[in-house]
Amino acid sequence: MLRAIIFVLSEKSLCYMKRFVIKSVCEHRVGQITRGDHISVIGSHRDQWTGEREGINMVKHVILWTLKEEYSGAEMDVIRDGIKAGLEGLRGQIPGLVDIKVNIKPLGSSNCDLMLDSTFKDEASLKAYSVHPAHVEVANTKVRPFTASRVCIDYEI
Repeated sequence: MLRAIIFVLSEKSLCYMKRFVIKSVCEHRVGQITRGDHISVIGSHRDQWTGEREGINMVKHVILWTLKEEYSGAEMDVIRDGIKAGLEGLRGQIPGLVDIKVNIKPLGSSNCDLMLDSTFKDEASLKAYSVHPAHVEVANTKVRPFTASRVCIDYEI
């Protein structure tokens, strides 16, 4: 979980926050919380009590791939390992890329072979990633030649 500081922006969020605090171990502080206070909570870029967005939101970029059927089981393992190493190797090379993970061991109930789960500082960072030379190199040499299908979803968090 991410520990974040949430700034109480409105009376509405203050009201919801007090309800949350009443149910928490901090019950004794309810009378002391006022508009403008900073409090420490578990959460991220959303007002935890109203659901309203604050400022710029981070973006998740998730891709599911299936590999081409022409490869043997051993070849598929080598390909998966190469995709994982290539994509996870982008960590620290691309501005705005906060986290990147590739899952190469899906359960038998899955209908895809591997998954990319990445997090970006904002939507502009995701767009820059898509054309970044290091990403394009990995995509063109380790991913596209071996995949039969790709499904992608991008969303704010």
